[in-house]
Amino acid sequence: MSASQTSDVPTLLVKIFGKDRPGITAGLFDTLAAYSVDVVDIEQVVTRGRIVLCALVTHPSGSTEGELRATVHSWADSLKLQAEILSGTGDNRPRGSGRSHVTVLGHPLTAESTAAIAARITGTGGNIDRIFRLAKYPVTAVEFAVSGTETEVLRTVLATAAAQIGVDVAVVSAGLHRRAQRLVVMDVDSTLIQDEVIELFAAHAGCEAEVAEVTERAMRGELDFEQSLHARVALLAGLDASVVDKVRSEVRLTPGARTLIRTLKRLGYQVGVVSGGFTQVTDDLRERLGLDFASANTLEIVDGKLTGRVTGEIVDRAGKARLLRRFAAEAGVPLAQTVAIGDGANDLDMLNAAGLGVAFCAKPVVRQAADTAVNVPFLDAVLYLLGITREEVEAADLA
Repeated sequence: MSASQTSDVPTLLVKIFGKDRPGITAGLFDTLAAYSVDVVDIEQVVTRGRIVLCALVTHPSGSTEGELRATVHSWADSLKLQAEILSGTGDNRPRGSGRSHVTVLGHPLTAESTAAIAARITGTGGNIDRIFRLAKYPVTAVEFAVSGTETEVLRTVLATAAAQIGVDVAVVSAGLHRRAQRLVVMDVDSTLIQDEVIELFAAHAGCEAEVAEVTERAMRGELDFEQSLHARVALLAGLDASVVDKVRSEVRLTPGARTLIRTLKRLGYQVGVVSGGFTQVTDDLRERLGLDFASANTLEIVDGKLTGRVTGEIVDRAGKARLLRRFAAEAGVPLAQTVAIGDGANDLDMLNAAGLGVAFCAKPVVRQAADTAVNVPFLDAVLYLLGITREEVEAADLA
């Protein structure tokens, strides 16, 4: 029976709750089957061993409603369950226009912050249609299905709320395109890895403090990236090329990086990196992690020594966005179905160009400009923004 056919016909809402055990769902519908009712809707959730099962069914024919009620209550009593049966008309009310997925990450997720997010959603005119837990560790991640308000309005309001109450909130429009995002491109330094690669080189050259200061100013947007790059690389002149292998061995992946990439690849995503760092490191990461794309600056090496210069096209703020578009074209993925992840000011163009821009443990200017921010130090938390649950990740690892 179609939704239009049930819009004005009598229906019964049968609600069962109590201690979960195998066979409850089958038992309820076996009981209802004796009255030849049609199923209009079903919802079931199990939380800490307690089940709530709701079945919306058409009204039984003739005068058998009383008998159906008595039979369902008797069946529930036999299993020490509680039953509630409500008469009504039709199906659920139509969902409002404007539908979004709101993902909330907390470490921990408190009742106070959950109340604040729910209140902000209601304040925009939105209705929470469903809530679902995506993960319980390393962060608590829950997803709200919201209707009745536009995604951009919701995103603006919740971004402000998230900053105030200390949780991460991502808002994306509902639809098939969410599952169709097939290209993820991320920054490297302080995103895919915990380090700033040029600082690792600088440590071997004895100029770490000078390079770190220039790096920090560039990431805050206070210096032109290309000028700062040339200034920092010049300090590396004369280093023996053997330092490249040492730096590669010193690179530390961000917690969750391998899980993120492995899971995305299993789902059929293509994954790439763009970096203001150096191909001497990104090429190694590409091979080690099975990345599909990688682009960065290249340190010039002559006669076994670093010259203090870079060669080729400079990967700066504009260059990262340009490379995102190039990777998307090569992958055959519309730009609207891409995800970009970064932490610094030179990632902003890329984050804004992508279908979903994620600021990861980012500078304030980046958090404010990106679609969403993840402030917990686990890169695989990005999976939850795509609607991928922790259970799905773990199941894939066991396969």
